[in-house]
Amino acid sequence: MQVEKELAKLQPKQDTLLTIGVFDGVHLGHKYLLSQLTEQAREQNLLSGVVTFNQHPHEVLSPQTRLPFLTDLTQRSNLLQNEGVEAIFTLSFTTELAQLSARQFVSLLKKYLRMRGLVIGPDFVLGQNREGNTNTLGTLGQAMNFSVTVIPPVMINGELVSSTAIRNSLANGDMKRVLTLVGRPFSLNGRVTSGAGRGVELGFPTANLDIDPGQALPAEGVYATWAHIDGQAYQSMTNIGPQPTFGGSQRVVEVYVLDYHSNLYGRELKIDIMERLRGEKQFDTAEELKKQITEDVKRGRAILNSQGRG
Repeated sequence: MQVEKELAKLQPKQDTLLTIGVFDGVHLGHKYLLSQLTEQAREQNLLSGVVTFNQHPHEVLSPQTRLPFLTDLTQRSNLLQNEGVEAIFTLSFTTELAQLSARQFVSLLKKYLRMRGLVIGPDFVLGQNREGNTNTLGTLGQAMNFSVTVIPPVMINGELVSSTAIRNSLANGDMKRVLTLVGRPFSLNGRVTSGAGRGVELGFPTANLDIDPGQALPAEGVYATWAHIDGQAYQSMTNIGPQPTFGGSQRVVEVYVLDYHSNLYGRELKIDIMERLRGEKQFDTAEELKKQITEDVKRGRAILNSQGRG
């Protein structure tokens, strides 16, 4: 089995306390569970570990529907490490893995990852036909000698913190709600590529980001953002959309970095998206667009200055 071959290469040198999941977004609900994982692992002298997947199970189980990701594997791994997780075990989610029973899968975790316990949320399931719920895993744990700890979900203002809620907030351009649910600004990462050069012509040179097509994006519009360059945060304005004034149809991400004058072409750029200024709009002339951008910059500066970052 492919999963067994992958696990055989990941064998830790210490017994582990594990959690399992995609952890897309590493939001406040994830962070609370991870804090319990790492705390209990320290108390029990175990290695805290996350079993995650290099693609979302949704891609295998429901390939006909597209589920945009909040964080790619590299971002997720970095964020998980920032939460104090000591080991990240990445598996390929395949049809073969999906067809394993709950007992088969946890047997593999015990054999290869030296699992002594699981820390999971109340809605967690694994195994064929989603049979491995909290009750089933509790029973398996008693029979197979591993602990199962169920961590309650995190609620904010009566709302369950979840990746789905964050995607919905992004779709509405509600970045304040995203910040509340995630606990940090929503970020995009991409390499700066060449564009049509219209920003330079308008007096607002922009960096076009090459964003993974599977990446979840906020609603089309103009946003106040922070651009991170060489360890420093610069105020910036970011447009997400098809550039309707110039007849565009493909969604692009353009960043105008304020008070920065060096060439960014070919470099990796990270932006934190703070607040939506307005929706995408078509202008009759380039001059009208230029006037609007000037207003956007003025308003964006005020918003970012009030946040005290940078």
